[in-house]
Amino acid sequence: MQMPAPEPAILAQRAALLAELRTLLADDQVIADSAGLRAYDSDALTAYRQPPLLAVLPNDVAQLSRVLAICHRRNVKVVARGAGTSLSGGALPLADAVLIGLGRFNRILDIDYDNRCITAQSGVTNLALSEAVAERGFYYAPDPSSQIACTIGGNVAENSGGVHCLKYGMTTNNLLGLEMVLLDGTQVRLGGKHQDAEGYDLLGLLTGSEGLLGVITEVTARILPRPETARAALLGFADNEDAGRVVAAIIAAGIVPAGLEMMDRFIVAATEAFCQPGYPLEVEALLIVELDGPAAEVDHLLGRVVEIARAQGAVSVRVSESEAERLAFWSGRKAAFPAVGRLSPDYLCMDGTIPRKRLPEVLRRMAELSREFGLRVTNVFHAGDGNLHPLILYDANVPGELERAEAFGAAILRLCVAVGGVLTGEHGVGVEKRDLMGTMFDEQDLAQQQRVKCAFDPQGRLNPGKVFPQLHRCAELGRLHVHGGRLPFPDLPRF
Repeated sequence: MQMPAPEPAILAQRAALLAELRTLLADDQVIADSAGLRAYDSDALTAYRQPPLLAVLPNDVAQLSRVLAICHRRNVKVVARGAGTSLSGGALPLADAVLIGLGRFNRILDIDYDNRCITAQSGVTNLALSEAVAERGFYYAPDPSSQIACTIGGNVAENSGGVHCLKYGMTTNNLLGLEMVLLDGTQVRLGGKHQDAEGYDLLGLLTGSEGLLGVITEVTARILPRPETARAALLGFADNEDAGRVVAAIIAAGIVPAGLEMMDRFIVAATEAFCQPGYPLEVEALLIVELDGPAAEVDHLLGRVVEIARAQGAVSVRVSESEAERLAFWSGRKAAFPAVGRLSPDYLCMDGTIPRKRLPEVLRRMAELSREFGLRVTNVFHAGDGNLHPLILYDANVPGELERAEAFGAAILRLCVAVGGVLTGEHGVGVEKRDLMGTMFDEQDLAQQQRVKCAFDPQGRLNPGKVFPQLHRCAELGRLHVHGGRLPFPDLPRF
């Protein structure tokens, strides 16, 4: 699809900004041609695309600070981008905004085994943190499925989780310090290598702030020693609701697995065809339950998990007997999204969180919604903490299917809130859930959240158009009005 030509005012703004930026940066650090900007026109929510005004690739914090100061002085909006793996449109550009690419912030700066922490620039990938400390028997616990590509700065911006977040926590539980740059170019450092700091929890505030408050440039995170033993069980069930009941029963028994994931029949078949992890194909639902710690404890708890599963009607039980087998179990879960991508032209990956005890009910209702909307939904998710990732399959080439998929996704998210859950567990609000914020927060809630943004970004130029259904100037917050309605960016071209 051909994009509409930029307005004359935007063209004039770009020309003036481009001239100033090229006095500061090398030619390969400023991208202005349409072919080059196409690489940045979408993140992993590929249904929406918009080339930015310009893309800028600073080499270091000093350059970034000067670029942001220039944008601030010229009243230019800014969107920061890491690896672009956001599934909520969190890094989607704007036609009148500069996109700051942080791919060159890719160095690990310090490894401190005595204090069990690692400091890295924001563009370092999640997996690279664990690889850097593996030879000493350490690792970084949060492990999103996209860990081979997603960056630690983006993980902080979205408060990412992963399959092991049930026991070891989300990004916020593993963060010790960070450095960021405000829109006016001011550099700010929060936290450090120490466990806790006095005063307001600004680290907690910045984690999950989705690029609305500052541009993260450096992160200090906890590293943990590898557990003595880790074993996993594959538990198959003839019914999704049986699997959901087992999830609740395991937690109710006081067992906290390192990971507790669920996959339905479609996902199981797709991943088995994709990477052959050895999954049973005859089951309707599959749980992966991992226990770690001392060998005697792991063996005992695995035995209890298997007993619970069999008491709830498990039709297939397999426990890993080697590290290679355990890793094979997880290889399918990690490959679930690309596996589905081979079988459907397009899909929306949703992200809502519910109380675990409501899981059977929600799975049943999602199946009903699938029939109502005439679109297939398949499930793979962090069952242990109730973080759902329904994949809604559709074909963008069929008129109306994207809109139907969006409406289906909105219905699922409203369902999550209705049963006592929340709109997002780890993907963030971005543009995907922006217009649903009013289902969870009233006007005063949203006004108070916007006052926090005003403290960091009074003019609202950092990542505008994300999170809030309607963003008013700071002086107008008392008159904030929340609009319900359809999902994000109706004015953007769809693909």
